[in-house]
Amino acid sequence: MKKYIAEFIGTLVLVLFACGVAAVTGCIFPEAGYIATALAFGLVIVAMAYSIGNVSGCHINPAVSIAMLVSGKMSVKDFIGYIIAQFLGAIAGAAILMYLLGSSAALGQNGLYDGDVVKSLIVEVILTFVFVLAILGVTSKVENGKVAGLVIGLSLVLVHLIGIPFTGTSVNPARSLGPAIFVGGEALKNVWVFIVAPLVGGVLAAIVYKAIDPAKSK
Repeated sequence: MKKYIAEFIGTLVLVLFACGVAAVTGCIFPEAGYIATALAFGLVIVAMAYSIGNVSGCHINPAVSIAMLVSGKMSVKDFIGYIIAQFLGAIAGAAILMYLLGSSAALGQNGLYDGDVVKSLIVEVILTFVFVLAILGVTSKVENGKVAGLVIGLSLVLVHLIGIPFTGTSVNPARSLGPAIFVGGEALKNVWVFIVAPLVGGVLAAIVYKAIDPAKSK
């Protein structure tokens, strides 16, 4: 239960702070808002990694959890518990954000690239694949523990820098569903894209890393 509570808190903080930065800066300072949002997502991961990482591993992302499940590093029971905690945390974070900013505010929700479902799916699968592959690589060695949070946080900054102009960057089904529920409209209608694509990207990353993992060849 402690692990699930940690995942709930971590995902809540991710949505509240990172999506909050996107909501507050995005419309007023578009270019600076992209950079600020990318940094916010990365910095939240760094902060959470070094605070709840020793409790739950700081997945705070169903795409990461499904990759760990496919990699054999997580039980089905824990996977289900993590997923529930992550989605509830994201919804709670979005609810707080909506309360603070008002019901008509944007909440950092995702949107289709050029209104195209296929393009958006491809973008999100690629972004998630790169992000989760980095996670699997840096967490594969115990000696990387001290720097893992920084590497993962910077990797998330990277995928946001390129992904924000396309879809707003999801790479995290929970982070997408929370804001979409409260924004409604097109965001909620298309949220399935930002749930399915990151999960597919996470599974692909796990399969590929299994195939190239140098430890498996020894």
